[in-house]
Order: sequence, then structure tokens, then C-alpha cells
Amino acid sequence: MKNQQPAAAQRRNAARIKRQKQRRRRKMIRRLLTVLLIVAAISGIAALGFIAKDLIFKEPVQAYNISKEFTGSQVSASEGKAKLFASDLCVVTEDILLDQVSLEENQTGLLFDISDKKVIYSKGAYTRVYPASITKIMTALLAFKYGNMDDVVTITEENVTLEEGSQVIGFLAGDKVTMDELVHGLLVYSGNDAASAIATHIGLTTEKFVEMMNSYAKELGCTGTHFTNPHGLQDENHYTTPYDIYLMLKEALQYPEFTEITQLGSYTISYERSWGEEVSTSLLATDHYLTGEANAPKGITILGGKTGTTSDAGNCLALLSQNAYGEPYVSIVMGASTKELLYQQMSALLENANNE
Repeated sequence: MKNQQPAAAQRRNAARIKRQKQRRRRKMIRRLLTVLLIVAAISGIAALGFIAKDLIFKEPVQAYNISKEFTGSQVSASEGKAKLFASDLCVVTEDILLDQVSLEENQTGLLFDISDKKVIYSKGAYTRVYPASITKIMTALLAFKYGNMDDVVTITEENVTLEEGSQVIGFLAGDKVTMDELVHGLLVYSGNDAASAIATHIGLTTEKFVEMMNSYAKELGCTGTHFTNPHGLQDENHYTTPYDIYLMLKEALQYPEFTEITQLGSYTISYERSWGEEVSTSLLATDHYLTGEANAPKGITILGGKTGTTSDAGNCLALLSQNAYGEPYVSIVMGASTKELLYQQMSALLENANNE
């Protein structure tokens, strides 16, 4: 019996030690599993975060601005990265000049093949310029996006109180004009009173409408644009870039009404005076290609666009066109010293659309 007791005690002790080892092993396994679960949870949250960010906060493709990320020798590495940022846009990484196109030193311009995303010509694409009435492209975009063309707009005193010499249709306070007629007056004749009336009708105030203009510009990827008014009258804080104008024109292609209106060489606008008289006024387009005062190169069809002229901006023209093969192009010339020079330079640009 004396020999059996120590043996039994040894067995119990061995069993106890085995249980302790098993408990420690289970604890270690639980701790390891806990750590793994925490890591998995964190990874899952991060993945969900990225997915949520992509779905909820996804923004339109923005223009890739070379000046923000690359300088000097780094420019040569930019094209591949640019494609990731702007796969559906023409991407400008440097000036591309043509012998037959001569812009003056302070002028800017571009010619893009928007089907093949090809930059054919570029001079100062990201240079800050005054847009003058090219501003009205954005005003028209907001009218199409938020306006009802059948709405009847009552002209206010604010709409007709503009700087002396301003291009106006001739509305008087109290006149009643449909939104459709206002947009025609805006794009065909470049009426500043039409621009002001559209702004106060859609934005309720000019200030609110200008906020909408700047917000929409950001949505389109316009990184070098800031508006202070809906018509383009001179203001040092009212500016854009040729590349941003391209982005606005590209967006305008989403609205068939834009090119339908901007192809018109003239338009008769009809509206009602405050005292009930029906008025019709003939308006001549400001685009000389449309009025026959300038001739586009053979095979080029002008689809629309916008002119702009002030003493500070010079003579400007932004066009949507197509070549003899029906391929669409954007061409922009900013800051010409005369209208004659403007159309000579634009025609020289458009000649290259047929050479592609």
C-alpha cells in the first residue's frame, strides 16, 4: 500500500500538469484567434471604407493638371500617370506648336481631337485668362441643367442695370420672357441682360447663381476657373483657362440644345412688354463663321461655341466643330488683338483638323 500511494500521487500530479498545459495552450489559441479577428476586422473596415468612399464620394473625372505635380525633369514621366487621372480627356503636359499657327506672345489656344483624345495644338492651356462672354457657356449649362425652358421670367431692374456699352438685347424691367428665349438671346447674340435674367431666375439671386457656377466648374474638373458674374463683364477675379473652357464645351455636348442654338446665324426673339405689347427683335449671331463674315476651312462644320470680347480679354472664340469625316474637335483662341486676326488664327487651327 505504501508503494501504491506515491504512484497514485504521481499520476494525479502528471494529470494536473497535463491539464495546466492544455489550459495554457487553449489560452494561447484564444489570444491568437482574438488577434487574428481584430486584424481581419480592421482590414474589413478599411476595405469597406474605401468602397464606401468610392461609392458615396465619387467625383467626376477631373482634368490632370501637370503644373500641380510635375516640374522640370519630372514632366517626362507624367503621361502614364495622366491617363489614370483622365482616361476620357485630352491631356496636356506641354505646349505643342504648329508652324502654320501663329498666336501672338500673350495669346493662348488649343486644338483637341476629342474622339481620339489627341492634343494637336496647345499654347498656354493652363494659363489664367479673362473669358469675357465665353462665360456664358457655363450660364447656359446651368440653364439647361436646372431651368425649365417653358418658364416665363419677369425681367427685373437688376437685369437691365449693366455697365455702359454692355451688349444687351434691350429688355425693360417688367418684360416677360420665356427661359427658352433668354437662352437663345444669351448664346446667339450674347445678351448680358439675358445672362442676368437667367441668373436671378435660377439662382434666385445673382450671388447664389455665381456660387452654382463655381460649384459646377469644380464638378467638371475646372481647376483654374473662378466666376464672379454670369455674363463675363470684366472683373479681375473672374477668370478661367483654355483647358477649363474645353471642359465646359465638352460638357455642353451633353445638351443637344446647346449646339442647336449656337449653330444659328440669327434669331428672332419674342417676348411681352410689361404693358402687354408683343415684341419681336432680330438678333445677329456674334460668331462671324455663322454670319458669313468669315469662312471656315473646306470640310469643317461649325457645330457651335461662344465668342467673347472685352478690352482686357481681347477677342476670343471657343468652338465645337467637326471635320470632313465627321470627327469632333474643340478649338480655342484667346486674346487676339482684332476680330480679323482672331478668325485668321482660328481658321489656321481648324485646317489641321482635316489633316488628321
